[in-house]
Amino acid sequence: MAVIEREYQKKILTECALPAALSAVGERWSFLILRAAFNGLSHFEEFQGTLGIARNILSNRLTRLVENEILQREPDPADRRKVTYTLTDKGRELLPVLIALRQWGERWVSGVPSNPVLVDRDSQRPIAPMAVRAQDGRTLSLNELMWVDRDRLPIR
Repeated sequence: MAVIEREYQKKILTECALPAALSAVGERWSFLILRAAFNGLSHFEEFQGTLGIARNILSNRLTRLVENEILQREPDPADRRKVTYTLTDKGRELLPVLIALRQWGERWVSGVPSNPVLVDRDSQRPIAPMAVRAQDGRTLSLNELMWVDRDRLPIR
């Protein structure tokens, strides 16, 4: 029985989208470019000056993010000689990933809260820690989770 379960587990883990997601985004400079884009930077020179990244690496990472439809490249309406890089819907959906990584880094790597603090615009209060939540909103721990083949989900 254990061999069958291991084969099943191997099958469903190989169908996971995580490797493809990491291929599209999972590199340090790409995450820093995305953080900059989330904070309003949109020009090559802004990214380069703020991040201190080499021009060739920045060009490569921006191209990859555009190819993966995470950023879009458009002529700058204020100066048609310039190009702007803006987040697509697909890119904006990476915000929780970046926030979760930042919070993890604050707790387990740097050991100190980051500055500036990310707050709710309305209340001006810091955002809550990111968490895995059940459909009903409950926070779930690792021991409350399991991988299940999509074909085995109850029909609802």
